[in-house]
Amino acid sequence: MGCKNHRSSAWLNFIKGLFAVNNVSYCSTAALLKFYLLVSLFLSCHCINAQNDSIEKKTATAIFLSQPNFSMYKDNYFITGTSFREGPSINNSDVKFQISLKYRINQKPLFDNVYSYLTYTQKSFWDVYQKSSPFGDINFNPGVGVMRPYMSKKGRLGYYSLMIEHESNGKDSISSRSWIFISLNWGAEVSPKLIIDAKVTIPYGSLSDNPQLPKYIGYGDLGLTYVFIPQKLYAKVILKKGADWDWRGSVETQLFFKVIPTSNLYMILQGFHGYGENLLQYNKEVSMIRFGFVLKPNFMNFF
Repeated sequence: MGCKNHRSSAWLNFIKGLFAVNNVSYCSTAALLKFYLLVSLFLSCHCINAQNDSIEKKTATAIFLSQPNFSMYKDNYFITGTSFREGPSINNSDVKFQISLKYRINQKPLFDNVYSYLTYTQKSFWDVYQKSSPFGDINFNPGVGVMRPYMSKKGRLGYYSLMIEHESNGKDSISSRSWIFISLNWGAEVSPKLIIDAKVTIPYGSLSDNPQLPKYIGYGDLGLTYVFIPQKLYAKVILKKGADWDWRGSVETQLFFKVIPTSNLYMILQGFHGYGENLLQYNKEVSMIRFGFVLKPNFMNFF
């Protein structure tokens, strides 16, 4: 408890300063309180675990720091496919690709094994089969935040992270879609066969470009990865539930098979059904099946 109380006033002043420019505050009291509570929870977890996991922490940190400062963040893939609810045509077939990178700002921890990060993810939907091959939508997602790696007593990796993220499609007028959100993330190897990652998002500021976005994508997601053959064959499902009491949300399924044993290049079969696959048409239900190649991080997202 002493650790938490010592940092509380400093963090509150830092957050107020972060969202204030020329003495004009852009953070409402409610949003500030939510963010402060998340930070307090994040720091409390560190204080509780700090005395008990020093040996495990060193092992997890050694694995974590063995990775380059500049490296992959999420999966980097290039896939193509079509709707599985309609007959294939140039109007419902496309190429989808994602570029995702991260940069570890500090080599030494800020405090209690916590490191700061910059992240960037770009997801593109390319109508390559149509005349002139236009891009249907491009979603830009930069972020900044802190993360903490850890290792359980059973020798399994995990992490916590707290991020401030922005996502937009770079368009204007009625096609503009953008929002800023605070995300609390957790990922862990809960068994030799199962990896779980969870994300909670809190919108910050205006949602005027897409006021109903939470009704379709909700306030977070849950990912479950099953390891059939380590470093060779995986299956993953990502679940999102809209904020309303209805069936809106999405299910994304992925099957990975390593192509070259000595690399992290995989073949991927990806299915998506639901809402929010891209920002421009977040309120349109789609059902897509795509196939291609993916480069995966060596461990989990933040390692």
